Amino acid sequence: MKKRLKELIESLIFVSLEPLSLERIKSVLQEFPQEQIERAIKDLLESYVSNESGIQIIQTAGGYLFSTKPEFDSWIRRLFRIERKNKLSPASLETLSVIAYHQPITLAEISALRGVDSTHTLKVLLRKKLAKIVGRKKSPGKPLIYRTTDKFLSHFGLSNIKDLPSQEEISNVLEEGKGIEE
Repeated sequence: MKKRLKELIESLIFVSLEPLSLERIKSVLQEFPQEQIERAIKDLLESYVSNESGIQIIQTAGGYLFSTKPEFDSWIRRLFRIERKNKLSPASLETLSVIAYHQPITLAEISALRGVDSTHTLKVLLRKKLAKIVGRKKSPGKPLIYRTTDKFLSHFGLSNIKDLPSQEEISNVLEEGKGIEE
């Protein structure tokens, strides 16, 4: 079975309905040394990068997941008649970015940063499971505290919240954009 470890891990990732973490893979494959599992995953990822397949394995939301390659997106959407996944309103995107960059955060803090009442928009994000309630703040009224979810990471192709662009990176992109417009 030693030779087939890579194929075994590929099968586990394939049947998993959500990103499969390294820790979960190791817990399922207890009879294999951890270094061997890590090497097999590395080899598996490399084999998908170098092949000419329409699918790939991506690292997202703290785990591994099968995905189609982005260049085939329009045909896949046509097949399933799926609307583009980035059909979030500008208000939803703004609210989501406030949560992502300032989490954990309360509704009052979100609304204050945005300058508008964000109750409805936050409810939409909760319904879409892009944000979640993680507790209550120890302050008067004990308001609910919100964070982004693993679905948020997966939706935007991030492995970790730390993968978000920094304020400096955003400023640099905006400055570059100004030069182009002038």
